[in-house]
Amino acid sequence: MNISDPIADLLTRIRNASRAGHDTVEIPNSRIKNEVARILKREGFIQDYTVEGSKAKSVLKLYLKYTVNEEPVIQGLKRISKPGLRQYVPATEVPRVLGGMGLAILSTSHGVVTDQEARKDNVGGEVLCHVW
Repeated sequence: MNISDPIADLLTRIRNASRAGHDTVEIPNSRIKNEVARILKREGFIQDYTVEGSKAKSVLKLYLKYTVNEEPVIQGLKRISKPGLRQYVPATEVPRVLGGMGLAILSTSHGVVTDQEARKDNVGGEVLCHVW
């Protein structure tokens, strides 16, 4: 199956799995999805992630995180830049999500970073998604 927007597919799979209460979700692996998973783990939105399988057919396995009340830690995911309408921001206009409670993930010349890192490094780029 050919997916025209792999980032939106990643976000949708995470959203559906967390709402259904699954412990893990498997996603076809790519470099950018791996970077998004790295940021989600570092920021505390998921427990862990692993890459399984051979190089050609590897799968990214995310271990979802829940609160004590069995609520998903990830309350929302929103794709911002789409294949038909890319959203780029300069360094001075990097967005804040929910007043700093959430995070924006950007693809910049310094790699895939959060909104805080982009402001610190004074770089802009393509806004991939918002997570809260």
